[in-house]
Amino acid sequence: MRAVLLVLASAVCFGTTGTAQAYGPDAASSSAVGLTRIVAGGALLGLVAWWVAGRRTAAPRTVLAPSARPALLNVLVGGAAVLAYQPTFFAGARLNGVAIGAVVTLGAAPVMTGLLEWLVTRRVPPVAWFAGTACAVAGVVLLSGLLEGAGQDVSARGLAGSLGAALSYAVYTIAAKRLLDTGWTPTAAVGSVFATAALLGAPFLLLVDLDWLASRSGPAMVLWLAVVTVVVAYVLFAHGLRTLSASTVSTLTLVEPMTACVLGLVLLDERLSSVGWAGLAVLLAGVVVLARPARGAEVVA
Repeated sequence: MRAVLLVLASAVCFGTTGTAQAYGPDAASSSAVGLTRIVAGGALLGLVAWWVAGRRTAAPRTVLAPSARPALLNVLVGGAAVLAYQPTFFAGARLNGVAIGAVVTLGAAPVMTGLLEWLVTRRVPPVAWFAGTACAVAGVVLLSGLLEGAGQDVSARGLAGSLGAALSYAVYTIAAKRLLDTGWTPTAAVGSVFATAALLGAPFLLLVDLDWLASRSGPAMVLWLAVVTVVVAYVLFAHGLRTLSASTVSTLTLVEPMTACVLGLVLLDERLSSVGWAGLAVLLAGVVVLARPARGAEVVA
């Protein structure tokens, strides 16, 4: 149960991203915010991992294990996937709208993670995962208000972008899980992956407008995103991922849109329809279904 709570706490941290952006400067584009979040947060998480490793006498042996070559491949693939998530997600949101883009990405991510985990480990997720995931995804669809705005044209390129973001999420979750399974500490695993993403993403900062960083709210927003939604969130995420399957963790993080919705109601004076409230209840029911068997059946040896 502790691992489930850690993942849920990480999802709550993820869910503050939209609210932080809402309090940030209006001139900051979504793509610029996403890129600065990954570069600043990834660099900071890498420093945290290096500092933690320096305090552990066994850390060098853990990081430079005999399986260093496959581990390095997982770090590179995971880092590239973290970076790829940003442009693909925003492409889907730009071409099909935020609601459709987010629903497709969030709904497809657990499914893709489960399929990818099955391909890598040859372990089929339990029945509870299928039930909980279906319930949680249905809740996300209801919560988004997508059904109330039916009839909107959908771009195939936008769908490809959203599905690409979901696949990116699945890839870096599996990459982090494989590092953990080979003996890496949670902080070392996510620190290495996100530091790699920061290094790969830093040159792209030259392609986006960063003038908003000179505003009063710009640095505060980046600091929150880097510390809370990357460092704190992914350390919690990795600690939960160490003992839970990647497919279960992926579904549990669907608490992220629920958190974003609640924060919007409380802090941004947003309103929620009756269908949206039903979506919250259905999503929560899916999380409960997953949390109960995770005490035993979902624990990875």
